[in-house]
Amino acid sequence: MSRLLVDCTYVYDHPNDNSGIQRVVRNVIRQLPAKDPKRECIPVVMLQGKLYEVISLAPPPTDGLDLAGLRVRLVQFANLFWVRHRSLEQQRPFSQSIWARRVLYIACRLFALACLSLPIRILDRLLKRKSAPARSVPLEHRAGDQLVLLDSSWHSGFFPLAEQLKRDGVGIISVIYDLIPLTHPQFCDAGLVKVFNHWFDWIARTADGYIAISTTIRDQVRQEMVRRIGEQAVRERWFDYFHLGSELDLIDATQPVDPNLLRLFKRPEPVFLMVSTIEPRKNHAYLIDAFERAWAAGSQSRLCIVGKIGWKCEALIERIKRHPQLDSRLFLFNNLTDRSLEHAYRHATALVFPSYVEGFGLPLVEAMQRGLPAMGSDIAVFREIGGDFMAYFDLDDPQSLANLVIDMEHTGVFPAKHNLEQWQWLSWRQASAQLVERIERHVDEVIVDGETACG
Repeated sequence: MSRLLVDCTYVYDHPNDNSGIQRVVRNVIRQLPAKDPKRECIPVVMLQGKLYEVISLAPPPTDGLDLAGLRVRLVQFANLFWVRHRSLEQQRPFSQSIWARRVLYIACRLFALACLSLPIRILDRLLKRKSAPARSVPLEHRAGDQLVLLDSSWHSGFFPLAEQLKRDGVGIISVIYDLIPLTHPQFCDAGLVKVFNHWFDWIARTADGYIAISTTIRDQVRQEMVRRIGEQAVRERWFDYFHLGSELDLIDATQPVDPNLLRLFKRPEPVFLMVSTIEPRKNHAYLIDAFERAWAAGSQSRLCIVGKIGWKCEALIERIKRHPQLDSRLFLFNNLTDRSLEHAYRHATALVFPSYVEGFGLPLVEAMQRGLPAMGSDIAVFREIGGDFMAYFDLDDPQSLANLVIDMEHTGVFPAKHNLEQWQWLSWRQASAQLVERIERHVDEVIVDGETACG
């Protein structure tokens, strides 16, 4: 029996995180095909140089003290803290004196280190120490197993363990979500660019196969591999893709919908929804520019931005907080639950997604599967996912999006070539099965080729 050992180490260590990759990992793991005589799919984590089978990805019991929840709140406060720092820099006396700004920065750094960074690191250690025995059990690997690196692994120190597994006859398969730190480093933290580049060098040398989340990324990975290790070495590896699912898996029917969101949708004017982490790559500034043009032309449409505060967005957050249309035509929600997000998808007029670059675009399928029309930037991966069911706008011209908003408001007609009622996308169960089937097909081909060569 073949065994796929599917890595979910980061999600295991951070069970309360709920951004794009964490959603994918959690849903794929939950929907892994059941064991049968030919195959077994085992979720695993790599901790302290050892391999464990995962029993549960749910947060550990709190015992009266919710350490994981406290960590999430500290991270959220840290993001807001630096946004506030940027706001203070714009005010007197800091705006008029470089020395005052330096004193402010040093004071903020010392506060962040003592009250935020160190407590977060301590909580990370406490959570790791507490969670491993109750939520996982040791697992012995076998020759012929396939280690599927599904989780975000570039920050993990598992390279020595994975290399030992490979020496013991375990295949290595890398799931790749995007190459943005390599292709668009301007949108990333310098530390991430360095770490990601080192990680890609490692998987280029170590992995036997690569499976991306879109054909667009699959082709980029192959090209980058040729550049790094040469055409001949690339021919010895395989490349494929699978598409992501569309359900929101953390919907809790007992949770109330955010009351401010409910009030937003009680008014009759159109609501255009943007869902993503707030960071430069997502291009929120373009979005606001476009809606300012639409408002100047008389549009009554409203823009609702949903997403946690990320990185390099202090100026954008300050712009939103000071915007004259804030809480009138411009709305910002940073901590919506999946139940509130589901409500937004069901009641908005359209989704707008002006991102510069993506590996997939999970909000697109989440929205369109619920019947919400989607407008996206005209990039290859959005064309792959949305086809003629989406409308597209020009990233070089905010007026192109403003025109779509105005036309849709006036006509009530969504400007896509195909009717969204014909749209059908994968469930997470289908996506997980597709991932497993495509991996097994390539692994079986490698085994047959190996046996033929030996014969």
